[in-house]
Amino acid sequence: MYIGLDLGSRSVKIAIMSEDRTYRLLKLDTIKFYREYGRKSGRQLTIDFSALGLDIRDAKITATGYGRQTVDVSGARVIPEVKAHVLGAAYLTGLSDFTLLDLGGQDSKVALVRNGRLVDFLTNDKCAASTGRYLENMAAVLNIGMEELSRHCQDPVDLTSTCAIFGESELIDKIVQGYSVSALAAGVNYSIFKRIHPMLAKLASEIIVFTGGVAYNGALAEIIRLKTGAEVVVPPNPEYAGAIGCCVQARG
Repeated sequence: MYIGLDLGSRSVKIAIMSEDRTYRLLKLDTIKFYREYGRKSGRQLTIDFSALGLDIRDAKITATGYGRQTVDVSGARVIPEVKAHVLGAAYLTGLSDFTLLDLGGQDSKVALVRNGRLVDFLTNDKCAASTGRYLENMAAVLNIGMEELSRHCQDPVDLTSTCAIFGESELIDKIVQGYSVSALAAGVNYSIFKRIHPMLAKLASEIIVFTGGVAYNGALAEIIRLKTGAEVVVPPNPEYAGAIGCCVQARG
């Protein structure tokens, strides 16, 4: 059995893969996970797998962590975040040549993959303006859910702020001006694209594999397709790419 841990900024994703390559998935809130299942011992993080209902006696455990966060998990091999996500994306899609776009809770990354290997990558973990946290905040300002936000890409309002905090103020100003919710939601989605487009342009491919929790935003996927001309592939369970990639690494 292989266990992959993706210790993200907003949630911890766990993949449990059998020898026959079938797997099951588990997701927990990050704060809840550390409070109930993780304990620091020196520099190492000890995880109570039994409390999670996992028998690890014969398991190979591989872990990765969010952004620049160093996660030394006791009993686990730790691999870089980008490597884990590339391995997971390739496994989930069966592709070997693509650009990976992973948008998580608090960071964004783009990686160029050729012949199944990581060639180059770019990351942004310094600003929340192109992440799931930004979308959640903007949806809250609009008083709509994330599902509703992900439906709109037509007739977008132009939002120019490059800062997540000032972006909220700008959105409120547009609301006061009387723009429709659909136009405002489309503007929010387009603002995400404008922030990630330079990375996608630098590491371009004919196929973009879109992973992370933000990949459920269908409007953003459509915007990326229209503006780049690339085929956009959203694999099943896109937010688990990192955890699944850890399992793939453990299998060898």
